[in-house]
Amino acid sequence: MKLVTYNINGIRAALRKGIVEWIEENPADIICFQEVKATPDQIDLEDFKKLGYQVYWKAAEKKGYSGVATLTKQTPLNVNTESGLTAYDSEGRILETEFADFILLNIYFPSGSSGDHRQAIKMDFLRDILPYLKNLEKKSGKGLIVGGDFNICHRAVDIHDPVRNAKSSGFLPEERAWMDTFFDNGFTDAFRYCNPEEKDAYSWWSYRANARNNNKGWRIDYWTVSNALKNKIKSCKMLSDVKHSDHCPVHMQLDF
Repeated sequence: MKLVTYNINGIRAALRKGIVEWIEENPADIICFQEVKATPDQIDLEDFKKLGYQVYWKAAEKKGYSGVATLTKQTPLNVNTESGLTAYDSEGRILETEFADFILLNIYFPSGSSGDHRQAIKMDFLRDILPYLKNLEKKSGKGLIVGGDFNICHRAVDIHDPVRNAKSSGFLPEERAWMDTFFDNGFTDAFRYCNPEEKDAYSWWSYRANARNNNKGWRIDYWTVSNALKNKIKSCKMLSDVKHSDHCPVHMQLDF
């Protein structure tokens, strides 16, 4: 099974940049988009359906903001667009699709880079999301696959300049400590599981200062799996040459 997670920074812009054609040439079984910035009625879903995908969507209440969408070639047993975490549901941040062997969560974690208010919301989200995931795992009895834009670099190797960014949102000590807690509570970072020593592997680059061409990036997009599924991971890699967004896709292969 091939899975892709991709913050596309606006699906309408990505469509203009050829994302449908890229998917046609590089098909995956499941594709998770974050930051779609649209409602499904604002685009032509037939482009994806013709490629064999069912499309599930969780839009933000605020127009042109946030939102996630999951494309899947396999019909889910259940789709849940309401996590019950109301503040985050209103921002279109969590979309669950349940399959026979796992539950997939497509999540767009808040960014705190715009100021203290949003950083506080981000920290609230971190406080709330792990208990939610652990409860879902316990209640369902299934392994979880959690993919998306976490908006956090876990370790110094995951960011191009850890010293200068030590006080930047996305690399704050308390955010990195939460990542430690997340992985200590039964989740595995698929990329690091497959590539423990790899450096200069990033998933997001600023539009400023020619950052992408100079590979001055951050690894903030992840595939993670609950430990029950860890031995299913076969590969995970950054597709850094794919450029529909300021992020790149992250590709994971699982063997069931």
